[in-house]
Amino acid sequence: MASENKKTRIGIVVSDKMDKSITVQITQKIKHPWVGKYINRRSKYMANDPKNECKIGDTVKIIECRPISKNKSWRLLEVIKKTANI
Repeated sequence: MASENKKTRIGIVVSDKMDKSITVQITQKIKHPWVGKYINRRSKYMANDPKNECKIGDTVKIIECRPISKNKSWRLLEVIKKTANI
């Protein structure tokens, strides 16, 4: 199902308030080109979650897909780690 040439990302769910959609935040540490300091870069992606199985704080893997809506071009591939939401 997962193709070799599609991008995958691992991140944390920061919003699950929409129906069949989640917002995933990806954090990267990059080295500043001339200062040499390490900086945290964050990106947010909207992903399709058809079963509404993800909750805030879950670690998930998302994969690139065709555009599903205006902002959604990613879909949930797997839930890596669930959080203990009570």
